[in-house]
Amino acid sequence: MIFKYTIYSVYFQKEWTHEEKEVEECLKLKSGNVKFHSYYQQFLYHPEDIPYDSFQETPRIFTEFRKSCEIKTEVKNLIESPNPLSDSFISNNTQIPNLKDLGLEEFQEDPRSAFPFQGGEDQAKKRIESYFWETQNLSKYKETRNGLIGEEYSSKLSAWLANGSISPRQIYHEIINYEKEVKSNQSTYWLIFELIWRDFFKYVSLKHGNKIFQLRGILNNDLEWHRDEQKLKEWISGNTSEDFVNANMNEIAATGFMSNRGRQNVNSYWAKELKQDWRIGAAYFESQLIDYDVHSNWGNWMYNSGVGNDPRDRKYNIKSQAERYDPNNEYQDVWLKN
Repeated sequence: MIFKYTIYSVYFQKEWTHEEKEVEECLKLKSGNVKFHSYYQQFLYHPEDIPYDSFQETPRIFTEFRKSCEIKTEVKNLIESPNPLSDSFISNNTQIPNLKDLGLEEFQEDPRSAFPFQGGEDQAKKRIESYFWETQNLSKYKETRNGLIGEEYSSKLSAWLANGSISPRQIYHEIINYEKEVKSNQSTYWLIFELIWRDFFKYVSLKHGNKIFQLRGILNNDLEWHRDEQKLKEWISGNTSEDFVNANMNEIAATGFMSNRGRQNVNSYWAKELKQDWRIGAAYFESQLIDYDVHSNWGNWMYNSGVGNDPRDRKYNIKSQAERYDPNNEYQDVWLKN
């Protein structure tokens, strides 16, 4: 396809984790004399601006990283979009492949989905327009972000961030505009707070490299781990002893999405209750999530499994969590009843 369209240069977002680099190198080998240009463009706080001389100085604790960056680092301004070339200069006959062209099967979207996702920058901007300006749900993000049902309980911007359709800086500056024109409160700050968490896991992976994929994690913790095929089948198919876990696992299987609250609970159950190899859980999420981001996914799995950046090494009480966040079983009814 590259040669069909006479491409001379490819500009893309720099990656550094092992499999992503393998894909890049494989593409280069097949691309002849095409020149590749990669840049750090997936951060809120650009690597040139963080208050550390090297990635190796990235703190282990998120709070230390956040406070240091908030005090000493400014988020870069957005670059103005260039004017599009006139039609006389370009031919817009590019055909976008469908699922069958890519060797995949067509599918029907599950009507229960809390995130009926459509890709592309235009859709990302529509989501921001809806969540920020039309409904002003941003003003209550902190109170609703642990929700489980429906499109409105959280920003749902993670998939567009993960595939590069929108940048964290775009979201940040839109939040700042919202705070100036509508309201500034804990909720508007909290979405920025979550963007900083996203940055933090990227700097953790830059610092530790492939250790984020290793059993002992970045702490080199020698914990007890098992590999039970039957438990894996039960966990994936939503047939464990915990209905709250089952509901969440049914949701991710049907939709490719799961709430943040759900992800923490099913991770804790898999790693802390069953003591199963946490990397198997992380790999399953990688295979399912439409908002999969290598750094956030593996960073969060380490964090919740006792081999990462959690200074308290917490373990979730699944029944207590279900009672708190799904007191009337509404979410569990959605995903456990046929």
